[in-house]
Formats: sequence, C-alpha cells, structure tokens
Amino acid sequence: MWIDILKGFAVGMCASAPIGPIAILVVQKSLSKGHKAGFVSGLGASVVDTLYASIAIFALAFAQKFIDDHQNMILLAGGAVLIAVGLSMAFSNPFRKLKADGESSVSPKDFGQAVAMGLSNPMAIFVMFTLFAFFGLANDAPHTWKVTPIILAVSAGSVTYWFSISWLLSRFHGNFRMRTILWISRITGALVVIIGIALLGQGLFNVCFKGMPVI
Repeated sequence: MWIDILKGFAVGMCASAPIGPIAILVVQKSLSKGHKAGFVSGLGASVVDTLYASIAIFALAFAQKFIDDHQNMILLAGGAVLIAVGLSMAFSNPFRKLKADGESSVSPKDFGQAVAMGLSNPMAIFVMFTLFAFFGLANDAPHTWKVTPIILAVSAGSVTYWFSISWLLSRFHGNFRMRTILWISRITGALVVIIGIALLGQGLFNVCFKGMPVI
C-alpha cells in the first residue's frame, strides 16, 4: 500500500506539471501578489485534480460517455470561462489591494479562478487515468474505499507541487518593478483568453459546420 501511496503522490505531481491556463494563473498570482496568493490558486487546482483522480478511479466510463455526449457544450462553456478569467487577469490591477508591507492580500477569487479553470477542462480526467495506468495504479477490478489513501496522496502531490512553484516564483517578486508585473499580468491574461477563444472557436465550428448540435 505504501508503494501505491508514493505512486499516487507522483501522479499528483505529474498531473500538475503541464503548462496550461492554471499554471499561467499561478505564475501571474505568484509574481504579482506573492507566495500566498499563488499557493491559494494552486490549492484550487489541487481540488480539481483530486476530483478528477476520484472520477478516474471510480467512474471513468461514465465520465468518458458524458464528455463524448456533451463535447460541444463543454468546449463552449470552457472557452467562455477561460475568456472571462483571462480578461479579469488582463484588466485587473494587481496592486489595488497591496498591504503596507508590500504583500498583497489573498482573495477567495484566487482560489475560485483556479477551480473554474480546472473544471473547464474535463479532458484532464483522461490525463489522470493515463498517469494511473503508467504508474500501475489502474486495473479492471472494482474499487472501494481502500483507494482513499491513494486519492489523498494524489492531492498531496498536487499541493506540494503548487506550493513549491508558487514559493519559487514569489522569490522573484521583489526583482520586478510594478510596471513589469502589470505587463506580466496583462500578457498572461491575454494567453488565457487566446486559449479560451480556441476552445470556443472549436465548439462553434463543430456546431455550425459539422452538424453536431450542442446537447
């Protein structure tokens, strides 16, 4: 069991590593608002990773059917969410809530944005399942509550990854001028918007030109 728990920890680390909208968000929060804000955003990602790990173990077949049946709706909704979050990142002032000591306050919005981004990409379930298979944690036997330590290990791996990344990035926080950080916020927000437009465009293309109605 301990070997499986270590494997689950590795799955959590690997699932968090790919560069995507959430990683961009954590970078932006860590550089503009400091370690706490970046880590809180990472916690939002960890919650979604834990959810997807649970689905990958207990309900992959159901999740796959749901995604296949609602692919266009997911693309449209996910794209819209990413565009909204990206615009918020690009046009918000990261220094509006600076404290006197130069450390920004942590907002529930930091957590909520990461959760929204994670839920906008349910295909991550299959990434999680692939990692389970790679580390030898996937099998055809029914799963019970005994896999709970593995799921918790996945969550711990994800939390550890985001804590480390946000801490490392926050070390560079003092090396950037406010104007530079403002531009970083705008550029990272623009990147998220572009990803959202790509998802939204793909969903619209499927609906308009492939005769695949949104369910």
